[in-house]
Amino acid sequence: LSTLSIGLTIDAFGPISDNAGGIAEMSGMAEVVRERTDCLDAAGNTTAAIGKGFAIGSAAFVSLALFSGYMTILQSRNVEKFSHVDILHAFPFAGLLVGAMIPYWFSAMTMSAVGRAAHDMVVHVRQEFEEHKDILQPDPDTGMTRSPDYSECIRISTEASLKEMIPPGALVMGTPLVVGFVFGCKALAGVLIGALVSGVCGAISASNTGGAWDNAKKYIEQNKLKDRNDQILGKNTEAHKAAVVGDTIGDPLKDT
Repeated sequence: LSTLSIGLTIDAFGPISDNAGGIAEMSGMAEVVRERTDCLDAAGNTTAAIGKGFAIGSAAFVSLALFSGYMTILQSRNVEKFSHVDILHAFPFAGLLVGAMIPYWFSAMTMSAVGRAAHDMVVHVRQEFEEHKDILQPDPDTGMTRSPDYSECIRISTEASLKEMIPPGALVMGTPLVVGFVFGCKALAGVLIGALVSGVCGAISASNTGGAWDNAKKYIEQNKLKDRNDQILGKNTEAHKAAVVGDTIGDPLKDT
């Protein structure tokens, strides 16, 4: 609890600076403002990775405590049978493999959900641009531009965030029940340990990798990347296009 204030502070720095950059761009402020917010956003990605490290560590300790409580309850019922879990036995070892798979399955489902929601929003925006040309260009009769339908984009993202989390939630809640009732308590112990170990390692890797991809794109956009001939590789280059693809993957990787 003593590190909670620090963890929340460094974790909130990233979204605040990121939103500041978006507001600066949408309001048409000077390019130098956007450059400064990009620097802050790059630092925010680093602090967010540190903050996620605190969260991952806390989750690991809580998971270990819950597993200890689970084993304590089993031992209170039958000390001799549940005094230890031998992973050389078939069911605990199989549970270990299944548990190690669960975090990656869960992550794949959530990242796919982000992709589907983003696709739906892109389709809506394109459709709106096609139906209402005066969003980008002033109407020749009135000289006014139409305001985009922001509420529809908010509806798409909100509905997706709720509906798309049902399958991942059912996965993490249903797996222990199915394994425990069908294959037994020791198989469930293997699932819990496998999920704990692989989940912590995967979370640390995903957090750092996603932040690195995001910062790589900003590094190129700031004209800091050069090729062997000392030519700057900035926006609209192949390196920048690859970095955009990496950032598209990195955002859900580090945030989901």
